[in-house]
Amino acid sequence: IQRGAEPKGRRAQRLPPGFCFFADLSDSTLSYTETEATNSPNVTPGDFSDASTSPDAVKRSHWCNVAYWEHRTRVGRLYTVYEQSVSIFYDLPQGNGFCLGQLNLENRSETVRRTRSKIGYGILLSKEPDGVWAYNRSEHPIFVNSPTLDIPNCRTLIVRKVMPGYSIKVFDYEKSCLLQHATDLDYADGPYDPNSVRISFAKGWGPCYSRQFITSCPCWLEILLSNNR
Repeated sequence: IQRGAEPKGRRAQRLPPGFCFFADLSDSTLSYTETEATNSPNVTPGDFSDASTSPDAVKRSHWCNVAYWEHRTRVGRLYTVYEQSVSIFYDLPQGNGFCLGQLNLENRSETVRRTRSKIGYGILLSKEPDGVWAYNRSEHPIFVNSPTLDIPNCRTLIVRKVMPGYSIKVFDYEKSCLLQHATDLDYADGPYDPNSVRISFAKGWGPCYSRQFITSCPCWLEILLSNNR
């Protein structure tokens, strides 16, 4: 997969699958303090057949699980990832991976329906030597929060906005090891998972938005990384 820097002020061009620019993070950082109550969100089984749970797949080691959420409700089962990269999409012709368009849920709100229609080709999640990268292949921005994007020992979370055609390292292995030894968990508001990444499609959250918390976003992903790298 190729990456390259784009001159500032130039609009990102539609790129072929597998090609993305680095995300320009110079003016896209949102900071906020998340103090949401820690009640467990709802989980629904959905109608999703996960091929990754086949007997052959179970024998292999996985590097992450992906959960898809609509507001506070998880839709479908966890999607287990064994390959080095996985496409997560709503509609990708001849695509292989986690197809969110196949996940059914009764009584979806109009907001969720509109946001789901914007997922399109979605993202490519790739495990690489330096960490985990997310490549935005859709036509709308994605918003990312990760422990390795946060400021250590600070209540302020960092949310990155990644434009179409750009990529971002959502999880840094080396930084994660340092943070787990240095982080003071007394700073955490609610449950803290040092190996979890959250990605929202099309809708941001934080002080600059009406949505203060990730659970207010219509469509978002929770990437649960395995400790085995």
